[in-house]
Amino acid sequence: MNLKEQYQKLLEDARAIAAKAEEEGRDFTADERQQVENLLEEAKKLKERLDRAKADAEMVRQIMALNEAFEGEPQPKRKPGPGKADGNGSIGEQFVESAEFTGWMKQMGGRIPEQAKGLRSPPVEYKGLLKDLVTGSSDTSAGAFVETDYTGIYEALGRYPLVLRRLINMRTTTSDLVHFVRQTVKVQEAAPVPEANVTEYSGATGEESGEKPEGAVAFEQVTTPVKTLAVWLPATKRALSDAAQIRGIIDQELRDDLAEEFEDQILNGDGIGENFTGILNTAGILLQAWNTDLLTTIRQARTTLQVTGLSWPTAMICHPNDAETLDLLRDNDGRFYFGGPVNGAVQRVWRVPLVECQSMTEGTGLMGDFRKCVVWDREQASIQVSDSHEDFFIRNMVAILSEMRAAMGVIRPSAFIEVPFESGS
Repeated sequence: MNLKEQYQKLLEDARAIAAKAEEEGRDFTADERQQVENLLEEAKKLKERLDRAKADAEMVRQIMALNEAFEGEPQPKRKPGPGKADGNGSIGEQFVESAEFTGWMKQMGGRIPEQAKGLRSPPVEYKGLLKDLVTGSSDTSAGAFVETDYTGIYEALGRYPLVLRRLINMRTTTSDLVHFVRQTVKVQEAAPVPEANVTEYSGATGEESGEKPEGAVAFEQVTTPVKTLAVWLPATKRALSDAAQIRGIIDQELRDDLAEEFEDQILNGDGIGENFTGILNTAGILLQAWNTDLLTTIRQARTTLQVTGLSWPTAMICHPNDAETLDLLRDNDGRFYFGGPVNGAVQRVWRVPLVECQSMTEGTGLMGDFRKCVVWDREQASIQVSDSHEDFFIRNMVAILSEMRAAMGVIRPSAFIEVPFESGS
């Protein structure tokens, strides 16, 4: 497969991924985005190689054309000046008629002996050869024919992969306040009951009243408000009109920034002001103490979650640096605990899926049943454009605003446990 076919194949693969996401009416997944970025990077490298090959071929063509034109003109023969060719005639004529070559031939007796080996003629300087060299780096030479190829490829700086939305429970709301009920006391009074043997129970020895135990249960109503996340950028109308691509880039950048901030709020929001109350700052989540080593601590956290929190973990999230620490753990024989570099399966620790999350503070993990965290979408990320900001109207400027509204709540705090990844954390 030649370079052009490889280039086309990479673009076709990238278009197939984009078409699938568009057909399903969704954004790229983290894996799809990484695949597309890799394909475009490889395509960009191949395009550069193709451009260089194309430019080289064009330069060769021009050189051959110039040479043919030069050779086709009659050139007067002139005797060479002392010590150098004077630049008239072909390069071959200049060489054989030069003073250096003719003098060397006289020393050889006018001809080169057939048995001679390792001969080397003296160097001959060609007048004007370097001065007239055709180069691709000069605008007055072959470079004047080279046109810039604008590919239209845009490579963003990239953002952290977002993982929480595929773990937590996503719902919608049409209100500005969301209420949910959380159980605070559960029924624990059930017991075996003997059959009654008297009509009126007095408490005498041998009497059985047959009375069933009464249970107790309690609830609390939790109210969580819908909050707004927003960001905007100023732009000139001319920029949006002259560079059609920039509008799509700005819109996507604003949406991505909202999504990144919302993921951080879901996990780390402190509940102060307009901040959400994130999982890690929700009252009632469990905390595992460090014990012996990392693997022992994680296993005990799972036990605590099941015994105390009465929950089954669906995942444990941690910072990528902590995931690397787990990956590199070895036994006493130097063998990797988690399969080493060739293990392509989903990483699990004590049978719990491990998910890398950039929003998670390094040195701490969070294990839990992430279905017990619920997000209610009130208004998904939207884009609005207006020139009504300050004096933007008379300056031909617009404000591009992106905002989203949502509420979130942890319906069972004891379904989550914070796990230290190092002693003392």
